[in-house]
Amino acid sequence: MAAPKPEEISHPPMDQLQGLEYCIDSNPSWGMFCLSFCQRQLIHFVCLFCFSLWVISLFLVAKTGEAIALGFQHYILALGTAVMIPSFLVPLMGGTDGDKVRVIQTLLFIEGINTLLQTLFGTRLPTVVGGSYAFMVPIISIIHDSSLTRIENPHLRFLNTMRAVQGALIVASSIQIILGYSQIWGICSRFFSPLGMVPVMALVGFGLFDRGFPVVGRCVEIGIPMLILFVACSQYLKHFHVKQIPVLERFALIISVTVIWAYAHLLTASGAYKHHPEETQVHCRTDRANLIASAPWIKMPYPLQWGAPTFDAGHAFGMMAAVLVSLIESTGAYKAASRFASATPPPAHVLSRGIGWQGIGILLNGLFGTLTGSTVSVENVGLLGSTRVGSRRVIQISAGFMIFFSILGKFGALFASIPFTVFAAAYCVLFGLVSSVGLSFLQFTNMNSLRNLFITGVALFLGLSIPEYFREYTAKALHGPAHTRAGWFNDFLNTIFFSSPTVALVVAVFLDNTLDIKDSARDRGMPWWVKFRTFNGDSRNEEFYTLPFNLNRFFPPS
Repeated sequence: MAAPKPEEISHPPMDQLQGLEYCIDSNPSWGMFCLSFCQRQLIHFVCLFCFSLWVISLFLVAKTGEAIALGFQHYILALGTAVMIPSFLVPLMGGTDGDKVRVIQTLLFIEGINTLLQTLFGTRLPTVVGGSYAFMVPIISIIHDSSLTRIENPHLRFLNTMRAVQGALIVASSIQIILGYSQIWGICSRFFSPLGMVPVMALVGFGLFDRGFPVVGRCVEIGIPMLILFVACSQYLKHFHVKQIPVLERFALIISVTVIWAYAHLLTASGAYKHHPEETQVHCRTDRANLIASAPWIKMPYPLQWGAPTFDAGHAFGMMAAVLVSLIESTGAYKAASRFASATPPPAHVLSRGIGWQGIGILLNGLFGTLTGSTVSVENVGLLGSTRVGSRRVIQISAGFMIFFSILGKFGALFASIPFTVFAAAYCVLFGLVSSVGLSFLQFTNMNSLRNLFITGVALFLGLSIPEYFREYTAKALHGPAHTRAGWFNDFLNTIFFSSPTVALVVAVFLDNTLDIKDSARDRGMPWWVKFRTFNGDSRNEEFYTLPFNLNRFFPPS
């Protein structure tokens, strides 16, 4: 038997992913199609049935409405985080179900605006800018502030806590605005290499493992079927075509969510959980969110709707750590999104521009009162890879759905009542996809180098191990390992080390720029990376990242 040829053993590195149907600036077809909702009583099962019929009819006209259908799918996925964060935080603040619905509506409204700003004027990558878990530590610290907990009236405590969070977000947003528009973050990114960014990008997905199967396990009756159905539609049945469109692959998420949501409602209506523990009922039943009954028919979020923000130096300093974490996590997500969009890695100037606009997004979070800051939605980046559609237009359409349904409260609340477990099952696939696209950057490095193996392994391990230590310590002691009399200092350190991508960035970039640096440029992947560090370094950058409306005349790449 003849010895295999070298090209049969290894695969040549490739700048852009292969097999994508639509890249960043190629778009699925537009088109309008009829949409019929229930116009009578908002009975769960009837509305769900109408929604299922609408999805099926959407597939039948997918040739003309594909972009709109894909945008709606991204909107449905973005609901997971937009509902989870307020559902956890608002009750801690003394808020009612009505307050929770208003916060969800406001968060979705600002998500839509921030997504439009980012795709038009920021990095221009197909990224949804949504709520961030990175802000949980400083926000919970504000909630437990003694000056707020002593307020006896629950509604008054909710309002005062919201205003304190708003003030902290407004002040902290200046960090990203300054680092972005001053190009300081772009200068810092010159210390990044493919090797240094691999652990960061990988842990943007892997670091969210506690949002995946641990949540699925809270209601396996609907979580496991959702996971199996999503994988089956997106992978095993992807060759099934209708009008030359792979509908099961392209719309795997919306099909799976519709089927499992209907299944979960049938279990709820049949009394399957009647004698189960309260916690199981909360995670499994479709009638426990109490969102539809509490939601107004029409409500337009507006700035300072909760009252004038209050400002506290300690709160703001702790929130600044969350803003830094959001910046680092978004940097990894932007680079992963560029890969799924078949674009070049964003140059330093484009990356800084995106961070600046993200800072403005956090400022809007503070002004409107969304109860959390903004970051790139990792699950929506994963959906780009799952659908093989990395189109900017699709994400902009999804932003339109966010704004539209945040104003029409009842209809938005209907979709927001999907059980968290359904989203968690999809996260198991989508977070993994984002992590794997991060690992794909290893193809540009020399992984036969012990130096590279050491840096990659240590950064990945510590990026998982240190945050896990902080989580376990906090669960047992009810406070983080940093526990001094200076609350702002505690919030700052605990927030930083709760984030896997942040720990990975600190470890990987430090080791990569200090360990045997003299002769390691080629092993680190710098000959491939260097052309993407400046806007003019690769001719494709202009195609992917040029501002619309000829704005580059006024804001030329630096």
